[in-house]
Amino acid sequence: MKLGQFARGCALAAFAGCALATIPAPLFAQDRPVAFTGATIMPISGPALDDATIVIQNGIITAIGKDAVIPEDAEIRDAQGKVIMPGIVDTHSHIGQVSGADRSAPIQPEVRAMDSINPRDSSIDKARAGGVTTVNVMPGSGHLMSGQTFYMKLREADTIDALAVRGEDGRMLGGMKMANGTNPIGETPGFPGTRAKSAALVRQAFIGAQPYCDGREETRDLAKEALCEVMAGERLVHFHTHRADDIMTALRLREEFGFDLLLQHGVESGDVAARIAAAGVPVSHIVLDSPGGKLEAMNSRISSAADLERAGVLVSLHSDDPIIDSRMMLRQAGLAVRGGMSREGALRALTLNGAMQLGMEDSIGSLEVGKDADLIVLDGDPLSTFTLLQETWVEGDLVFDRSDPEQAEFATGGAGTTSQGRSMHHLEFEAAAMESDQ
Repeated sequence: MKLGQFARGCALAAFAGCALATIPAPLFAQDRPVAFTGATIMPISGPALDDATIVIQNGIITAIGKDAVIPEDAEIRDAQGKVIMPGIVDTHSHIGQVSGADRSAPIQPEVRAMDSINPRDSSIDKARAGGVTTVNVMPGSGHLMSGQTFYMKLREADTIDALAVRGEDGRMLGGMKMANGTNPIGETPGFPGTRAKSAALVRQAFIGAQPYCDGREETRDLAKEALCEVMAGERLVHFHTHRADDIMTALRLREEFGFDLLLQHGVESGDVAARIAAAGVPVSHIVLDSPGGKLEAMNSRISSAADLERAGVLVSLHSDDPIIDSRMMLRQAGLAVRGGMSREGALRALTLNGAMQLGMEDSIGSLEVGKDADLIVLDGDPLSTFTLLQETWVEGDLVFDRSDPEQAEFATGGAGTTSQGRSMHHLEFEAAAMESDQ
């Protein structure tokens, strides 16, 4: 199946039915059932279940509920007093030392973020410690088009291939990073000097690619090839945009060239929430409690997510790590609720809504039988500042365990959490993998 067959139309309600396939189970995927008992389970797709059980095996959820049947050979994990919810889906992050386009041109759609990500970087460990299980890793926004994003599962792995989310055709999945506003404007030759020039350059790039898309050019062109994927709906546009006027420019470009669009950041999106909703465009939002440093963020307010929710916009919350540390995602949801967002909506914005925006809701984002066993275990209410994340599981594998002092450092800081540091569980995984290859 072509990627475009499920990517096209995945902008709001049409996300239903968009399905992805993932790579085969990781090297150490658990084949013995694991049952968490006595927990408060928040499926997100339905009401919370008290004193309930969730069973996982071979990387997927096999049972959930108050009367869930526990296999005789299952490992029983007492989760009394704990809260279990889906792993966090971060729709915009820069973990893994990712980079993108260089300063040679303002539009570089051929660049792939996956070619720059370091799977061993400790920022990935820190994201796991924050409960993040799936992430859209993006190149920066200093270009009108800075390259192809990378959808990544935070499995315990040391190669990009093993972290990739794949379509049914086996392709590694990702979108296209675009930006407007002040970020791409500069004095470098070829770069725009105004907002008007920014939009003109983007239009010219899309128009210039159309003969290639129509098969009228035979020489392979990686940049035009990527632009054709965008215009065919095969690659979702992740559009960095802050101000209301810039948001409207992004909507006009989407209308003109027919690409699928996810607005990223949208600091002033609440001001044009009705327009965004009417266009059927989702928003990946960031809640900034300290927005200093960028003039475009001066109108940031914690009520914007609530404004989008009330307008009927499909809204997720993201970290933009390192702007907001990946370990602070639950805090972001709490701030959104303080700003007027519903509690249910804020938790969906961390999980299922982001999965829908990335076209992955058939496999992640909620706790349901048949979905990936991506879950987090908390010692209290997810939105309480006193709650600590205890465990993170990806496809049935425990990838973060606070009870392990060496892993706990990734939740609390300290030695080993810098870009130069590697956790011991990474090193042990490496040794075991090498031994299995011999």
